[in-house]
Amino acid sequence: MRRPLIITTAVVSAVVLAGGAFGLGAAVDGGADRHGAAHAGAEPAAHDEDDPNLGTEDGHDHGGHAGSTGTPASYDPAAEPGPGFKARDAGLPPAPPGREHRVTLTVTEQVVEVAPGVRQRAWTYNGTLPGPTLRGKVGDTFVVTLVNSGSTGHSIDFHASQVAPDTAMRTIQPGESLTYTFTAERAGAFMYHCGSAPALHHIGNGMFGAVVVDPPNLPAVDAEYLVVQSDLALGAQDGLAKLGKLYRAEYDAIAFNGYAGQYRFAPVKAVAGKRVRIWVVDAGPSAPSAFHVVGTVFDTVYKDGGYVLRPGDPDRGGAQVLDLAPSQGGFVEFAFTEPGEYPMVSHRFADATRGATGLFTVTAA
Repeated sequence: MRRPLIITTAVVSAVVLAGGAFGLGAAVDGGADRHGAAHAGAEPAAHDEDDPNLGTEDGHDHGGHAGSTGTPASYDPAAEPGPGFKARDAGLPPAPPGREHRVTLTVTEQVVEVAPGVRQRAWTYNGTLPGPTLRGKVGDTFVVTLVNSGSTGHSIDFHASQVAPDTAMRTIQPGESLTYTFTAERAGAFMYHCGSAPALHHIGNGMFGAVVVDPPNLPAVDAEYLVVQSDLALGAQDGLAKLGKLYRAEYDAIAFNGYAGQYRFAPVKAVAGKRVRIWVVDAGPSAPSAFHVVGTVFDTVYKDGGYVLRPGDPDRGGAQVLDLAPSQGGFVEFAFTEPGEYPMVSHRFADATRGATGLFTVTAA
């Protein structure tokens, strides 16, 4: 008779650490913790007060990062941004000409506003949250130079690529760079992110973006938009995302394009009767998305590399939500029937109340 399989915490720990090169556990290179290398000699800092065991999950005390302590930040859904607020443009330009696209992504650390009155010390690609959007067509080649101008090890993982992770996605230390080349062989709306250990902290602290690879024969539309959803697990004001909250998926707010509720304060503009396409990527790291535009019915849904619904459906089907798990992406198409204000939300309403909401202001043609 077979004995029952018993999984102990020691076995689980061994399995987690075995994934360290990807960023689940310790980032190991020749026995060294590369993520912590930049902090050698630093004084030990206080662990996460909510769960002291989380402070050293990857063999490095994350309390040693600048911005790990201070007055806790708090999200107020009723707050409004100050006079200097400027929303990120939700418009998505077409794919640039040519079949090879070269881009430099520089890792920087800077304090950014992520909700009205809420500032976090983000780890970013090119200083924006999310990072720059890359767009191309099936068969295009992307040549990406990653430059680490931060204070700790970082990396990049393009979900649109098919490459050996231990080479192209390796962690590089401050002052280092690497070139990551891939050919987009499959269409879709893909996520990219830092994969250095723990990837949860790097993504939760701002290191993510989108790659849009157009399907062949993608029909023309009158306007295209991009919404990247992400979780905000707030740490100290002007500080880092809270590692303990990220491990427990206890996020304080949900952002569209890096700022909770920003398109309530600066609505996206559209024209009645014109056909629109909205690309959506759920960067997580943990919250799913149920993207919905109130007052519309989607006649086209493209999800994770394939059409779920297209015009001409003999059953005249329509969709109300584009449902995405973390790291999934796709697009919806429709036309606003008349002028007015149309909310866009995650229909996971607990998240809509925490910032996953915005407005389209639609005018007459």
